[in-house]
Amino acid sequence: MKKFPTRFPKRQWIKFAVWGILYTLFAVWMRNIWLLPGLIVIADVFLTKFVPWGAWKKTNNPKVRNMLEWVDDILFALVAVYLINLFVFQNYQIPSSSLEKSLLVGDYLFVSKLSYGPRVPNTPLSFPLVQNTLPILNTKSYFDWPNWGYKRVAGLGEVKRNDIVVFNFPAGDTVALKVQNPDYYTLLEKYGREAITLNRANFGDVVYRPVDKRENYVKRCIGMPGDSLELRNNQVYINGVAAENPKEMQHNYFVETDGSRLTEQQFRLLNISRDDREVISEGGNNGQYHAFLGIPPNESGQYNLLYRLPLTQEALEKARKLSAVKNIMIEPETLYSSSYYPVDYNTGWNRDNYGPIWIPKKGATITLDEWNLAIYHRCIRNYENNTLEVKDGTVYINGKPANSYTFKYDYYWMMGDNRHKSADSRSWGFVPEDHVVGKPILIWLSLDKDHSLFDGSGIRWERLFKMAR
Repeated sequence: MKKFPTRFPKRQWIKFAVWGILYTLFAVWMRNIWLLPGLIVIADVFLTKFVPWGAWKKTNNPKVRNMLEWVDDILFALVAVYLINLFVFQNYQIPSSSLEKSLLVGDYLFVSKLSYGPRVPNTPLSFPLVQNTLPILNTKSYFDWPNWGYKRVAGLGEVKRNDIVVFNFPAGDTVALKVQNPDYYTLLEKYGREAITLNRANFGDVVYRPVDKRENYVKRCIGMPGDSLELRNNQVYINGVAAENPKEMQHNYFVETDGSRLTEQQFRLLNISRDDREVISEGGNNGQYHAFLGIPPNESGQYNLLYRLPLTQEALEKARKLSAVKNIMIEPETLYSSSYYPVDYNTGWNRDNYGPIWIPKKGATITLDEWNLAIYHRCIRNYENNTLEVKDGTVYINGKPANSYTFKYDYYWMMGDNRHKSADSRSWGFVPEDHVVGKPILIWLSLDKDHSLFDGSGIRWERLFKMAR
């Protein structure tokens, strides 16, 4: 039987004390007393050494020792990266243009978990730096068990209006793997559950994902818990008052020229990427779009060239001054209509005129009438994990008759600055507090895909180490 020394060197006590204090503070921060038995492991590592943690270092075979050193270093790095990614910050790349021109496609960000307080993971056993699917293997990157409930530890602040926020996609709880855009609930409304379930060749398997394994989205927080929000002709109103618009907010416009094409220099002046330079009509005899928009033919009876371009207010003013531009008009909703939240109820709302809609606040109570059930049933059922049924005109929550409901979470309304090219809360509704991941704080790299690294413009140098806002 192994004998333990009755006294330990002072140096070992100091190491144990430092690591023990740090670990205890971590357990207090996590508000989880069940972590404290881990102090026994720390005591054994630095003091009792009952478990031979470093026995591999004593092997006489240099190849084995070298290999195990590599394994030890890799495991330590994986654990360190996992903990940093969970509780401090993570790297995030802007994948779409929904926040242009505030954040650009090709921006790489540090997202702070400490800004709003990191969440204790729902799925603690998962592969680090992978959201939900292992590359190449194409399998889940996490184990379903254990699965913990929502808990957020103390952070540096709370979500504020106009913050840019990274969050888990709320409608990403159920996913048809082969068709993830639009979301599953829009697919249900369009095709029906049976068609999706039976047609795996087109839709793939339908899977459920825990909150922390749903795709990461980034938008701007426009509406706060308890707000009443409305869009009137593209202007957001909060509690009846016009909201301050983001400086770089943009909308889509139809730009009619005198027949000539805009030059590369002009597109750069307007800060329009190549992907956004869309010719709607070459003109000539084809005036389908012109007729719809009320744009008459020119003096020769022909129609002029017509672009569809996203423009900020600054770019709009510049475009009006271009000699080749004859007419500019904002894109009407009816030309590119889509479904909006709630997708299973006809509200009559659209992209440019939406609401008013009340944003749920923790502790607030609503009456369960037809309208509130249509707007908030996802909050009650999907986000706050209740059963919800309506039988013979009576609402049942968790099997009990109910005529009102009190919310457990705060909710937020997220929108993109690129208002006409953003699938946001208008499409899929509220963002619950337990879906909030963190706040982008720094752009550490920005790559412009319109230019190569070799022509001097591939890296947007002016955006490096710029604060994200």
